Amino acid sequence: MLNTNSEYLRAEIMDVIRLFDAEDEDITHYFSYGANEYYNCIEYSGKFYDFTNEKQTENEIEYKRYAKRYAKIAVYKVLSEAKNLNFPYGALTGIRPTKLAYIEKAAGGDFRELFKECQVTEQNVEHVARILQVQEPYYKNAGGQDLFVSIPFCPTKCEYCSFITAPIAKTEKYVDNYVSCVEKELASVKHLLTDIKSIYIGGGTPFAIDARQLGRIYAAINALNLKKCEFTVEAGRPDTFTEEKLKLTKDFGVTRICINPQSFKDETLEKIGRKHTCADIYKAFERSEKYGFDINIDLIAGLTDENLSDFENSLKRAIELKPANITVHTLSLKAGAKLKESCNRLVIDDIGAMLALSRQMLTAAGYQPYYMYRQKYQAGGHENCGWALAGKECVYNIDVMEEIADNVAVGANAISKRVCPIGSQIRRSASPKDIPTYIEKVDKIIEERNELFSK
Repeated sequence: MLNTNSEYLRAEIMDVIRLFDAEDEDITHYFSYGANEYYNCIEYSGKFYDFTNEKQTENEIEYKRYAKRYAKIAVYKVLSEAKNLNFPYGALTGIRPTKLAYIEKAAGGDFRELFKECQVTEQNVEHVARILQVQEPYYKNAGGQDLFVSIPFCPTKCEYCSFITAPIAKTEKYVDNYVSCVEKELASVKHLLTDIKSIYIGGGTPFAIDARQLGRIYAAINALNLKKCEFTVEAGRPDTFTEEKLKLTKDFGVTRICINPQSFKDETLEKIGRKHTCADIYKAFERSEKYGFDINIDLIAGLTDENLSDFENSLKRAIELKPANITVHTLSLKAGAKLKESCNRLVIDDIGAMLALSRQMLTAAGYQPYYMYRQKYQAGGHENCGWALAGKECVYNIDVMEEIADNVAVGANAISKRVCPIGSQIRRSASPKDIPTYIEKVDKIIEERNELFSK
């Protein structure tokens, strides 16, 4: 149980405590600040630990940023020493290590020194540095808008998934009304898309709806008369791919699609709730490739009962297909997922070796890491990372993860973001997660988004 005299630091400290599975242990934290000195005292297991950091700050936002940072580092050092445990990203618990690196660089600091202070491993410091290098031309092109369209329907729900996705068999009655609301939202955002950079239709599994419904969404986007840009459809599961949907997708100008097999092992696919086989993955890829799309393949490290050899096989097979992008996710324990019902903490012996192997194999195959993000309760404290062949980086992924462009988002559980400007506050407007509620409130959603971007 954490006791602290600074409640606004509690959430940050608890993120570190959870890393060490120490939520039920007695930890006392005392914080004070004066004369540009941040003081943290930690009492744990009958011992006291004192930490002092000197830092001059210009405003309240900076003060709180450093207060959180130094408190987390202090608690991490205490627990790491006491338990003889280290994690790949040390005291960094946020979802965007790269964004923290950019903030540190903008302030005139050296992110490498900061990451080392946070006890990030040298391998991960270099991994972040590689990503920053690949992102450089995209970061210089910050600004503009990305358009996101949510299609939250899936054939079934996978055991690890927490997204508000609805099995299509149970929610088919809502789809036509849902598409009508998306059409209405899209018509309402044209005036916001003055400098479009990318379009992304995500899920769920967008190919889970029928071709007629999918075509309505494509037509509504086409009616906006936007300039030509990167256009991604996260098509999804291989068993939803048809010639009709692929041709329709190509005809409406989509440039990039995602095939999300997660594993190339049939036994694993069955265990996680998938209704497709490894053969279906190859069939979906071959069908898609002939239309000239840039293709992304998703894999997950740490899936049920998979070992290092299984994951290596999936990596090898994905690389052999030579897609433009390969995204490697680390299994994460998420609230609302079936997996969460059976365990409270993920312990996967090979997870570190799996991530290291992915970096080795993808680099050798000519891929570069171009974006990353992390999640709470992620196995081993690792990350999700997108890899791309040279010049095939996804603009949308970089913009969203680094928050360097406005995001105009439509559909259920979509979150519009306004960047005002880079480095300062980001304002948000979220849509309801529940599909019937979204349909009922679509007019209010449009009003709130217009208000967000008019301020």
